Amino acid sequence: MIASILFGGIAPAWLWEGFLGVIVLLLVADLLLFHKEAHEVKTKEAILVTSFWISLAVGFNLWFGFTFGYKAGMEFLTGYLIEKSLSLDNIFVMYLVFSSLKIPASHQHRVLFWGIFGAIIFRGIIILAGASLVTHFHWVLYIFGAILLYSAWKFIQEEVEEIDAQHHWAVKVLSRFIRVSPKIHGQRFFVKENGQIMVTPLLVGLVLVEVSDIIFAVDSIPAVFAITTDPFIAFSSNIMAILGLRALYFVIAVWVKDLRYLKPGLAVLLGFVGLKMIVEDLFHIPIWVSLLVIIAILTTATAGSWYANKMDELKGRGKQK
Repeated sequence: MIASILFGGIAPAWLWEGFLGVIVLLLVADLLLFHKEAHEVKTKEAILVTSFWISLAVGFNLWFGFTFGYKAGMEFLTGYLIEKSLSLDNIFVMYLVFSSLKIPASHQHRVLFWGIFGAIIFRGIIILAGASLVTHFHWVLYIFGAILLYSAWKFIQEEVEEIDAQHHWAVKVLSRFIRVSPKIHGQRFFVKENGQIMVTPLLVGLVLVEVSDIIFAVDSIPAVFAITTDPFIAFSSNIMAILGLRALYFVIAVWVKDLRYLKPGLAVLLGFVGLKMIVEDLFHIPIWVSLLVIIAILTTATAGSWYANKMDELKGRGKQK
């Protein structure tokens, strides 16, 4: 069953094996070599690592498009951009989680590493299930489109709220099975206190990060199926985008909250993708048009936020004078 889903698409067995093998090697190298000891990730280091992951994705995209065709390359690029843009809101949630739990910057990478590792496994399962549904039941695409339209409406309606980790439902569920220590114990997820095994705030943060990613996956995974129904393109574009999420967090976590038009921009993006999915059988929108629309939405949201913040800053200076 799984083999028929995997190899029923554009990618042969060796590509799946090679892609997964390289991802595992990169994750092991990241954990054992580059971040073996806890340290605060500085902006310069984060920018370099982010550049590496983006360059890796671009290089793979060029090779993939050259090997399997222009259409496949464009589908990968569009799926990658969608996932990357939707991850910006996820980054802000991570920032709120770490702030609420008072997890020091030197230990945040460990939480993010295992959070991304779990996300890869979870998203892989969901993408394979989604690909199977789309292959056997074409009408599922209409349901995915409706989910995206609802998500777009929800993005506009929701307001940013502080995360109260102590009273979060996921933490309450965790607390029923094991006690939670209020103290940070280095990079440890578990600790023994007074003869009892307890979880540290780092594990609580990991649980919240995983829960938030599952919630965001409800938006991002249906969105990629609006671009392609090929399981390898859907999986690889999704995974390549979230692999660089850790480093990107340390680059933009502090100022992403200033992107006041981020949520409206993401709402428009989800609305466009959802509408595209619903009308695809009646009116086909070329992949290059979708790519240009997505780039235009992200550029407008970013530039509009920068301009609005600049105007507020100038007004503030004028009042002080």
